[in-house]
Amino acid sequence: MRRIKNDIKELPIRVIVIVSFILLMLTTISLIGYIVFFNWIYSTDDIITKLAQDMNEEIYHEIDMFMNVPEQINEMNQKLLENNIVDLNNEIEREKYFVGVLKTQGYDVYSFSYGTVNGEYYGARRNRNNDIEIMKNNADTKGHSFYYSITDEMTSSELVVDAGEFDPRTRDWYKVAKDNQKPMFSEIYKHFVMNDLTISAAVPIYKGGELKGVLGSHITLSRIDNYLREIVKDKNAYAIIIEKNTGKLIANSLNMDNFITLDDGTIKRLTINEVNNEEVLKSYEKYKSIQSSNFKIKNNEDNLHINLIEYQKNGIDWIVILAVPFSLFTAGIFDNMKLASLLIVIALIISIFFYYKLTNKLLKPIDNLIDTTEKLTQGDLRIRAVTKRNDEIGKLTKSFNKMADTISSLVFNLESKVKERTLELKENKDYLQLILNSTVQAIYGMDINGKCTFCNTSGLKMLGYSHQDELLGKDIHKLIHHTYKDGKTMPISECKIYKALLEGKGTNANDEVFWRADGTSFDVEYNSYPQYKEGKVIGAVVTFIDITERKKNEEHIKYISYHDSLTDLYNRTFFESELKRLDTNENLPISIIFGDVNGLKLTNDIFGHVAGDELLKKTADILKNVCREKDIVARVGGDEFAIVLPNTSGNDAEKIIGRLKKEISKIKIIAIKASMSMGYDTKINLEQDLERTMENAEEEMYQDKTLNRSKINSNLLNTIMETLHDLSCREKTHSINVSELCEDIGYAMNLTETNIRKLKQAGFFHDIGKIILNEDILINDDVQTEEENKEMEKHAVIGYRILNLFDNTVDLAEGILYHHENWNGTGYPKGIKREEIPRLARIIRVAESYDSMTNDFTNDAMTKEKALKEIKKQSGIVYDPDIVDIFIKMMSDK
Repeated sequence: MRRIKNDIKELPIRVIVIVSFILLMLTTISLIGYIVFFNWIYSTDDIITKLAQDMNEEIYHEIDMFMNVPEQINEMNQKLLENNIVDLNNEIEREKYFVGVLKTQGYDVYSFSYGTVNGEYYGARRNRNNDIEIMKNNADTKGHSFYYSITDEMTSSELVVDAGEFDPRTRDWYKVAKDNQKPMFSEIYKHFVMNDLTISAAVPIYKGGELKGVLGSHITLSRIDNYLREIVKDKNAYAIIIEKNTGKLIANSLNMDNFITLDDGTIKRLTINEVNNEEVLKSYEKYKSIQSSNFKIKNNEDNLHINLIEYQKNGIDWIVILAVPFSLFTAGIFDNMKLASLLIVIALIISIFFYYKLTNKLLKPIDNLIDTTEKLTQGDLRIRAVTKRNDEIGKLTKSFNKMADTISSLVFNLESKVKERTLELKENKDYLQLILNSTVQAIYGMDINGKCTFCNTSGLKMLGYSHQDELLGKDIHKLIHHTYKDGKTMPISECKIYKALLEGKGTNANDEVFWRADGTSFDVEYNSYPQYKEGKVIGAVVTFIDITERKKNEEHIKYISYHDSLTDLYNRTFFESELKRLDTNENLPISIIFGDVNGLKLTNDIFGHVAGDELLKKTADILKNVCREKDIVARVGGDEFAIVLPNTSGNDAEKIIGRLKKEISKIKIIAIKASMSMGYDTKINLEQDLERTMENAEEEMYQDKTLNRSKINSNLLNTIMETLHDLSCREKTHSINVSELCEDIGYAMNLTETNIRKLKQAGFFHDIGKIILNEDILINDDVQTEEENKEMEKHAVIGYRILNLFDNTVDLAEGILYHHENWNGTGYPKGIKREEIPRLARIIRVAESYDSMTNDFTNDAMTKEKALKEIKKQSGIVYDPDIVDIFIKMMSDK
């Protein structure tokens, strides 16, 4: 054994290096290959199982989102019908309602309808061109289903299709909702127009405990095929959805039809047994026999991992079958491994050859250096090694030559050399101190006992000392690092610099302070490095910088990244992170309030974004003042706010909403009285999803907004009119007089009651746009300047914009826009003439002119007779001649 050790010691370096290289390469390659191969073998099955489960869960999620759409439509609209918020007996309101709902949905929702217990059928559908048509089936259509095109006002226009007799009560979706007395899905059936399968979500409508009809949302299923193909794309997998009880196909990723159309026009649903795929049939049969959702099957060429998941919903019981091939991971791997092994062997042989050649070439100068060293030791002080390269051996050779020169020089002139070296050392020390003092970074040194050994100029300036003598030899910890930022004393045992010195390690910190000579402190980032001499730690060098400004900037950036710049509330980013932090058992119950500021768009459009911003800021102030300090109040959208209330029950959340609405109702921005639609939900146990709680609160808010839409709009309009009338009593009297005159003209023209009510309402609101006018212009009876006239003329356009924002006044807006147009085209805002001017505007023009002429608030008010004479004079110029004749006769009869 000793002989072997001696033999090894006598081996040349090149042999040891080459053998070590070969052994290391072989060991490394073998070990890595073994670990990679067997880990891959063992993990492949787990990976495929997890992949299949993830894909099936993604399919389940996509299906559930898709099927939730019609249910959510029904859920949102069920209460509207049961609470009589939508009057289906009013044909115009009914048509706008059904068209409006369908317009907000994607093309998958092809129909939204309502069948009554009397067999009547109303709704809206999309035709082949995805154009929306209104459906009607009642006594007026004699039991036939009529389909009408729609106008821009979302009402019926021309009859486009008579679909023949139809009774909704015979439809499966009607019967299944009626029989189960709850929301249900129908059986799958063929679309009447498109070549697609269809399913209907239906919900019964009750009033006073009595069934009034069934509301249905009808969707096509071809989108599910697209979902499946997209999910399995690039994975060589396939997915199929079938009905659990019948085995009939619903959707698949195999690009095959789910049904066939027979010669008589009917369809035949295909079953899984008719799928031309042996693996599909094997999977289904094995599932039925073992009732397992995860298993493997083998075909001729590959192994397949099968994952099944059941999807159940009201009236729905489906199975999703997913097959993932093992070849997705194993294809070609073994051939590649053989090829890789061969290439590794070839590369190893080539590497050894070149390594051997390179080693001989690199180590040859060492042989020369050995010969030169032996001659030098024999007394030949003039001999020098030959330097052929500038690598490490070349540097070693140069160092040897310098050493030989030095020895030779010392031998011949030792005393002179000693003096010269002493001078060099002093110069080096001075130069080193000069370098230290020239650096911007502060630096100080300390010995093993923590005493200061030096400090550069930047360090002295930063620490407030004039000379390093004030620090040298003193305990540097007691001078500059003795106390934490909060004033608590820092024992030396807790000092990171001193601990690192004792352990012989470097350290870094940026969360502490250094103290100046005057007793003030500053934020610091420092790095400490140990100093070694002969393998022992003799001290440390510490570099540091003042990071006070950087800390301030970081805090500012952190603040603005979590706050809304307008309201100073938290923003959505912070809110979402706090949701996760607060979702703990200690905070239960957790309530979330979601709110939406009403009238913000109106405020921005009419009074400008400065007013809108003021509305948001005042609302935010109330939210902060009413809520507790631990509550999280955030602005999560343009006009949307959310509040997280830890340890708050649903009853307490309702009380908070009551207080918030009461305080917000006190806000008034110009002519807008603030209000907020709100909803809440409460998480009472850890199993509930807090994200879902927030979604429920948002849905409750939208329901509140929908149910109170009419009241909110009415309050906004009334507030604007009240503000206008408070500014000018003349405008109040004028509004009432013009409204009454318009009503009288309507009766004189034998208009319908609906049009007369519309006229009366338009007369009252015709000057609502004056709310934007300066108060001086509004109450001024004197002749106005040209600039004031231009401001006054804007009120017609502003009135149009205001009324266009509300459902119950949108049909008045055009009449208000043109009520200052003249019969001959000389009016404003557009200068249109004659019948181009809407009849409503022409009637208001006459009524408001008459009241302006006879109004007691003006200095030059006319008598009734004189005003009528003036209007007659302007007939055919300013006013519609026919309306003038009717008006003069009406006023004369009075």
